[in-house]
Amino acid sequence: MSALRVERDGALLRIAMARPERRNAFDASLIEELGSAFGEVGDVRAVLLTGDGPSFSAGADVEWMRSSVDLSHDDNVADALRLRAMLDAVDGCPAPVVARVQGHALGGGCGLVACCDIVVAEPGAQFAFSEVKLGIVPAVISPFALAKIGPSAARRYFVTGERFSADVALRIRLVHEIAEDAEDAVERVLGELLSAGPEAARAAKLIARAPLSAEQTAERIAVHRTSAEGQEGLRAFLEKRPARHPDGSTWGVFPPD
Repeated sequence: MSALRVERDGALLRIAMARPERRNAFDASLIEELGSAFGEVGDVRAVLLTGDGPSFSAGADVEWMRSSVDLSHDDNVADALRLRAMLDAVDGCPAPVVARVQGHALGGGCGLVACCDIVVAEPGAQFAFSEVKLGIVPAVISPFALAKIGPSAARRYFVTGERFSADVALRIRLVHEIAEDAEDAVERVLGELLSAGPEAARAAKLIARAPLSAEQTAERIAVHRTSAEGQEGLRAFLEKRPARHPDGSTWGVFPPD
């Protein structure tokens, strides 16, 4: 039985963790399926990641943790590398990734939140880098969390393992927005993403993830200004019309009369 529900909705890919009875906790199956889904997004223009039921993801599955108690050092390394590969697939997804978070996002679930480009949380959502409460450390998720919240916040929340609210998550930049109607807020964000040039949105994500030199920035803008998409977008703006994608869809914004 699949731990995920994956649905293509036009230019959007919807990926839902579908283990509500386990609060979408990670086990080997969910980790493998998430990695595979994010590694095969194709030409979609955005990905929406959600969790069924009352929680986004409560971290590691209890039964999975129980089975890991007797693993050897080498088996633990292999286990951690599989989790890292999944997180890399989410973080490095070429299309922008939007997450809607409710309930709990704990441990690895909190790390998964850190891998997403845009995160909308419900007001009652609770977060924690809770590994130290189990006598372990948030090692595998640390590169993604540090890139999102920075070392100052990590030095508190990594070492205490304490739970924190959506308000705190917003303040430390783990999430981008808190919304009473998170579904409506997410649809608004997705609408903004789908109004961007498809190739430009993917390229802009790369720029956001890695600083460029002056020469690289000049080269990058020149490439996109002279590309078919860039030319169409600029002409559409000047002609006050939507831009046209080769697949027949439209995008872009144009100035009012």
